Amino acid sequence: MAADLSQIVKAYDVRGVVPDQWDESLAELFGAAFAQVTGADAIVTGHDMRPSSPGLSRAFARGAAAQGVDVTEIGLCSTDQLYYASGALNLPGAMFTASHNPAQYNGIKMCRAGAAPVGQDTGLADIRELVERWSESGAPEPAATQGTITRRDTLEDYAAHLRSLVDLTSIRPLKVVVDAGNGMGGHTVPTVFAGLPLTLVPMYFELDGTFPNHEANPLDPANIVDLQKRVREEGADLGIAFDGDADRCFVVDEHGDPVSPSAITALVASRELARNGGKGTVIHNLITSWSVPEVVKENGGTPVRTRVGHSFIKAEMARTGAIFGGEHSAHYYFRDFWNADTGMLAALHVLAALGGQEGPLSGLVAQYDRYAGSGEINSTVDDQSARLAALKTAFQSREGVTLDELDGLTVTAADWWFNVRPSNTEPLLRLNAEARDETTMAEVRDEVLSIIRG
Repeated sequence: MAADLSQIVKAYDVRGVVPDQWDESLAELFGAAFAQVTGADAIVTGHDMRPSSPGLSRAFARGAAAQGVDVTEIGLCSTDQLYYASGALNLPGAMFTASHNPAQYNGIKMCRAGAAPVGQDTGLADIRELVERWSESGAPEPAATQGTITRRDTLEDYAAHLRSLVDLTSIRPLKVVVDAGNGMGGHTVPTVFAGLPLTLVPMYFELDGTFPNHEANPLDPANIVDLQKRVREEGADLGIAFDGDADRCFVVDEHGDPVSPSAITALVASRELARNGGKGTVIHNLITSWSVPEVVKENGGTPVRTRVGHSFIKAEMARTGAIFGGEHSAHYYFRDFWNADTGMLAALHVLAALGGQEGPLSGLVAQYDRYAGSGEINSTVDDQSARLAALKTAFQSREGVTLDELDGLTVTAADWWFNVRPSNTEPLLRLNAEARDETTMAEVRDEVLSIIRG
């Protein structure tokens, strides 16, 4: 009987519960399908610290090798370390991780050579179709000559490449608390930060895919409480939290207060523009703060607005030749990192910016955090389309208001804006609102929520 992969093959990756929804036998078929769809002679694989990751990764390698493909295994790594290997070795890659999901989940993030993303329209649908067919008919015939499986350590090279992209030579000594959430940051941070004038206070660096301390999702305020407390106790200059596969970073200032990812996007954008002579395109999605395009323009750059989602960001990065891109979800993309996302490089930029001046982080980021934002607010609804239509009706005839439907519905006025977009996977509408002051933001937020939930 054919496997039903509709629940685990998502828009950008494979993700599901092990072994209930997928297992090593399916992973082996995914490896064979990846080999066929990419047409590559060689690929690279890596995995995170989840208990199921080594077995799934090795099964995938066996499936690819059976099709005559040589596999380089880099073993334990962060997702951006796998992107580094794909870029530096110019090979398609597969990373075994479920990022911030709970321990029983696992998944595969796949890319073509040079870390180019594999999504539904760029190969993932074809891979799914092959795996479903083979799960019914049996694995494909092996190649006449089997591929090899070899090991390679890329951690030092990855760290050196990141440090080559940020000038950290003259920063002042800093005390930084890092919460790795028992994820891959505990593996990469010591090597990347080695030799820098930092007093590192590690939290939850022990690799443990059961996440005994808290979920490795720093966007949930509950998961940074420990970090905030420790920063204050230590009198640290800042705190950094990584998600499970360490491709996203979240920052708190010296008071333990969260720094919005939009402010980090604006800060890094200004630095990347300076690195490029005050010229370049910067990508931001449509729910990042107004401050992002403002800062980009003030620093000589060209802001380009996209839909939410890393496939859209990466596509625009490639199309425009952008130097940098940032998202509200704390994903940061760099041209000099094969247009891929790396939270570690963003963290190094924050350290360089803070260490290059004498003031505290709160003062540094204030210039990039100019407006009052609601954060993302989810509402469960019976009919997403009907609620969006009601919002459109309520706002379209108001004076001085513009509407666009690039991604859900965005309504913009002189002093405020909001976006409401449907979830692709749940019966939810997601609201983000921003205004020039807290009172106006609260009024807009509450009016929109009353219509969504009315």
